[in-house]
Amino acid sequence: MRGQLLSGRDCLANGAMNVSSGRTFLRRELPTMADIFAAAGYRTGQFGKWHLGDNYPYRPQDRGFHETLFYPSSHIGSAPDHWDNHYFDDTYLHNGRRKKFTGYTTDVFFNEAMAWMRREAAAKKPFLCYLATATAHSPLFVPEPYRRPYEKAAWPAHLTPQQRTNIARFYGQIANIDENMGRLDAFLREAGLRDNTIVVFMTDNGGTAGVPVFNAGMRGRKIELYDGGHRVPCFVRWPAGGLRAAGDLAELTTVQDILPTLAELAAVPLPRGARMDGLSLAPLLRGKAERLPERTLVIQFSRMNAPVPTKGDATVLRGRWRLVADKELHDIATDPAQATNVIERHPEIAARLRADYAKWWDGVAPRLNEHSALIIGADAENPMQLSPADWADVFVDQAAQVRAGIRRNGPWHVEVARAGEYRIELRRWPRERAAAIRAALPPQPHADGQFVAGVALPVAAARLRVGSFDAIREVREADQAVTFTTRLTPGRTQLQTWFLDAEGKEIAGAYYVYVERL
Repeated sequence: MRGQLLSGRDCLANGAMNVSSGRTFLRRELPTMADIFAAAGYRTGQFGKWHLGDNYPYRPQDRGFHETLFYPSSHIGSAPDHWDNHYFDDTYLHNGRRKKFTGYTTDVFFNEAMAWMRREAAAKKPFLCYLATATAHSPLFVPEPYRRPYEKAAWPAHLTPQQRTNIARFYGQIANIDENMGRLDAFLREAGLRDNTIVVFMTDNGGTAGVPVFNAGMRGRKIELYDGGHRVPCFVRWPAGGLRAAGDLAELTTVQDILPTLAELAAVPLPRGARMDGLSLAPLLRGKAERLPERTLVIQFSRMNAPVPTKGDATVLRGRWRLVADKELHDIATDPAQATNVIERHPEIAARLRADYAKWWDGVAPRLNEHSALIIGADAENPMQLSPADWADVFVDQAAQVRAGIRRNGPWHVEVARAGEYRIELRRWPRERAAAIRAALPPQPHADGQFVAGVALPVAAARLRVGSFDAIREVREADQAVTFTTRLTPGRTQLQTWFLDAEGKEIAGAYYVYVERL
């Protein structure tokens, strides 16, 4: 969704199609919303979730943002995140450097975004602010005052104790977001910015913890193909923009529409030859049109444990119709809960949607296994931390998986920027945790609970292969890292590591690898 929002392209076309597995990168040749607005003289700021690449050249500062404050990968507490981040007093990446902040995550990102907007407004600069919160999302950590009202709520009797806990925490996170949106609105009023600032508010894709209580009458949840897995609210406000009276738009719209819409509303030109899968909604928002051209949309993404997309694992949307997984047809005008499969009653509709999907698939299929490469040895990021979240087609993106010592491995697709001597350091635990490769970790208390213990692995040796270099080093009891030095030449290659037991059998890959051109 983030890649679609920022590029105006379908996720299988823009490359950012998965939560990890080396498939989160927004393709380098695509201009982003930040690129486009920066070229028009806007100052651009990004705060919170990025999740389109943690390393050069995919970071927000590489993709058109002047000011950046983000945490890596899919959630706070992910594998590449600063170790033991837990939503309170965390360490984030601020303009390329790690920096510790005081406060609850959502409050921090709103505070920093508003401070930045105030500075840009004082400098008489137009600005584009992209604020994507870490909440509402697991892990469901939230200050106690926000969850307290929901802990004693009269939820349906069938809910389990764990569901009740999760719902209270999830709704507490939403209450905190609501409070921060109120603070944002008050700031815009006080700063004299409210009337001429376009505010767009939307939510994550699909329901999660709150689904057992309320799902807006829809079927499905996040990662599923029914409407409950992809249909979300989107609010647009611009008091001085001459927009139509407030109300719903009944047309079929998509997140890819936001970029061309904002560009038209702000009179910002799109790059010559830039392709958009979305349509501008500006004529609808201005009341100059009642309908969009009839079109077919496709919802398809890469799966966590099946990262290579397969033909047919999609929802095809056209007007009132939904073709789900190539086997169910639903008419949401008469059946918004998608309870009845009417594919046998309307074979002509199914055939039309299948034909549209086949044409769309033919357009994206040639590049589905074209992995984007991280660039090592570039001045923009040297040294560089690699994490298992970017192992190609292998799902390990959670610090919880690292603590558990999950036995998986995969290669990183890399591009060597410059010839030279490279130092490559293999670790079981990240540098900031400073523990031996063979060591277990004790449980770690935090402000809203406790992280589980880290499992010890019987590592006897470490292996590195990159380009033509392939070597093994012994791992001793106290070693926190195993370091290799080799000369690399420019160009594309793969980098892969192995932790081996005393018999030379693979345990897992090194979860953390630090690469530095000397």
